[in-house]
Amino acid sequence: MSQQYPSMLLEKAVGEFAKLPGIGRKTAMRLVLHLLRQENAVVEAFGHSILTLKREVKYCKVCHNISDTETCLICANPNRDASTICVVETVRDVMAVEATQQFKGLYHVLGGVISPMDGIGPSDLQIESLVERVKSGGVKEVILALSSTMEGDTTNFYIFRKLAPFDVKMSVIARGISIGDELEYTDEVTLGRSIVNRTLFTGNI
Repeated sequence: MSQQYPSMLLEKAVGEFAKLPGIGRKTAMRLVLHLLRQENAVVEAFGHSILTLKREVKYCKVCHNISDTETCLICANPNRDASTICVVETVRDVMAVEATQQFKGLYHVLGGVISPMDGIGPSDLQIESLVERVKSGGVKEVILALSSTMEGDTTNFYIFRKLAPFDVKMSVIARGISIGDELEYTDEVTLGRSIVNRTLFTGNI
């Protein structure tokens, strides 16, 4: 046990919280001490919600968004425009685009972008399932809404090549978003405008 911790249990709890992204040991300590001050019922509810999420959460069989059911609420909504698919990297990006209230189509969550440096290739992403959605018919436009990074552009180009045989319009969100920016950190107005003002994608990186 480290000298700075009066309890091994405290040290272990802080260590677990510190594994979370963006959480250093000082912040982890504050979170753990905060939970210690709460009633048992509050802490139990907190822990139960995390366990329940991990055990019961599903991924939409259509778009791969997080869902409580086999098909997410967006895909199941008859008022959404099923002819338009917005391709994003993560579930967080779906939430970011939805917050703009500027997009009424459906989504497709890739689960990341092609990044050879990180060992992520096309087969590690939900690209083939996107091809199958387009191949099945009814899709008129695919909007590529990936981050403005080299990896995002590489993934855009790969998808463009895979969908080239099909009669589908391909567009990319307007570059109102700075190069290197990720969608989840872009303000809603800028992101909304980037979707509304999307441009035709020609396959150029």
